[in-house]
Amino acid sequence: APTVAPIESAEVALKSKLDQPLEVEFTGDENKQRGNWTGKMDFMLSCIGYAVGLGNIWRFPYLCYKNGGGAFLIPYFCFLILCGMPLVFLEMSFGQFSSLSPIAIWKICPIFKGLGYGMVIISGIVCIYYNIIIAWTLFYLVSSFRAQLPWASCLNYWNTDSCAQRSSFNESANASIANASQMAVAANVSGRKVTPSEEFWKYRVLNITSGIEDLGGIRWELFAALLVAWVLVFLCLVRGVKSSGKVVYVTAIFPYLVLILLCIRGVTLPGAVNGLKLYLLPKWHKLLELTVWADAAMQIFYSVGAAWGALITMSSYNRFRNNCLRDAVIVPLLNCGTSVFAGLVIFSIIGFIQSETGSPIEDVVDQGPGLIFVVYPEALTKIFLSPVWSVLFFLMIFTVGLDSQFGMFETMISAFTDEFPKRLSNKKILITALLVAVEFGIGVICVTRGGIFVLQIMDWYSSTFSLMIISFFECVCIFIISIVNHSPVTYGPEDNKYRYPKWAINIGMCLALMSLLPLPLLAAVALYGGSGSLPERIKNALLPSPEWGPMVERFRDQWLSQLSSQEREFEPWPALAEKLKDSISTDRRFRESPVSTAKFNARMRKTSA
Repeated sequence: APTVAPIESAEVALKSKLDQPLEVEFTGDENKQRGNWTGKMDFMLSCIGYAVGLGNIWRFPYLCYKNGGGAFLIPYFCFLILCGMPLVFLEMSFGQFSSLSPIAIWKICPIFKGLGYGMVIISGIVCIYYNIIIAWTLFYLVSSFRAQLPWASCLNYWNTDSCAQRSSFNESANASIANASQMAVAANVSGRKVTPSEEFWKYRVLNITSGIEDLGGIRWELFAALLVAWVLVFLCLVRGVKSSGKVVYVTAIFPYLVLILLCIRGVTLPGAVNGLKLYLLPKWHKLLELTVWADAAMQIFYSVGAAWGALITMSSYNRFRNNCLRDAVIVPLLNCGTSVFAGLVIFSIIGFIQSETGSPIEDVVDQGPGLIFVVYPEALTKIFLSPVWSVLFFLMIFTVGLDSQFGMFETMISAFTDEFPKRLSNKKILITALLVAVEFGIGVICVTRGGIFVLQIMDWYSSTFSLMIISFFECVCIFIISIVNHSPVTYGPEDNKYRYPKWAINIGMCLALMSLLPLPLLAAVALYGGSGSLPERIKNALLPSPEWGPMVERFRDQWLSQLSSQEREFEPWPALAEKLKDSISTDRRFRESPVSTAKFNARMRKTSA
């Protein structure tokens, strides 16, 4: 029989040694200093519970409806595969390899340590307002334990003369009834009818003021609910992953049971099919709009939980040989599947409301707090045994919010104990208590009468584009490390490698740079060819050129008119909206008059400036 060469047998032995440990046995802690998850399911359920948050229920269904129904799933799952899964795998493997949390982990590249602090800050801010939402949920949960739901009628002391059931609304006086996430921070429209659920939200739960300038007094019922929420977080995390890993068996599984029950009940209601059609029927032309792809990318970054630091932290408590690649596929897929399933639950109910009241679907559909605190509670009042369904629904929202808190709050705790292990590793309970007290103290401002205005700012600015920037620099860091540790190309087997001369390596590097050089060169050309000051040139170079858009004339006309009507999409950047409007009108004048292309380009640049 042929004999195996020594080098080949060594490679086989090494490969088997690397492959074998992926079958992990949980027989005590591998890491005696930090500890490990008690079992594999503790980690998986914690990751699923963390990733499946309120955004899956109150944001994704609305985005899917707004951005083309079933067609939106194409960019959504494209970004999941191209961005979401790789980032989850990066963070899971990063944390598992080092057994460190987001700050201490940057020993790998100290110049990027600020990314770790950024992750912890994001988690800290989100923890504050997430517990406010949990406090609201507790308020609704307690209010559900009565024979008739308090938001079912207009016969309560907090109701105004504008209160009316949706079926009795005068459509001519009703403008965007259920847009409660914006409605909650806007003044009443004169003569506008308001649903009982909306008034319960505004005048009973929030007792809202006119704006952030007037915070008003503390809502003591919400203060008590917030205190209960933080005490629960402390009790669940008092022993770190050892305690939270057991709680998630309830908080991560229970929402799925309730979603299944609500889906069965929802699809059997009259009008549910119409709601599901609005949710799932694809509008393929929407795929040509950049905002659809931008919304899909933003939702993936927000939904999978990358760049928050929690995935790194939770993975740092894994055993060294755990198969994190498998985890990085399962968790994002379950997360996104939950989003799609939650949409079935939400839109079956929205179709039911439309069928019952005859309201236009645009007046019913909503995202954000308005969906789970106004629209859905209103629907529950029209279902048999409504208090029972209300208790189940708000228990689900409570558990969804709570187990998302575990990952984010553990990120802060582990960041302190890993950064100062000698001083703080044995004081984890004290660190947990201090952080709970600080976060609770800051959160009190959000349970004032004007607290929702503060929460809206925190939600809008704390975890949107910053997540994408942190994710980008995470990848940049790994890219730089790979360049620093780059090995020159060789040829042949390990024991008889041919090593290329230096001049050949330099030629190879030039080949690599050939595809990268156009990027800075053409950027410099665009800036040099512009007019105005340097900031104006940069601004103009970032705006679309006048020739951008569909080439076919009739499609271009449709696109320009649609872009003009979507000015609200640019609310955070009103100046950009104005420039786009000017560009559209200029482009139309160009096509209606014999102006030369050169003059048109000059006029466009002047308009953009």
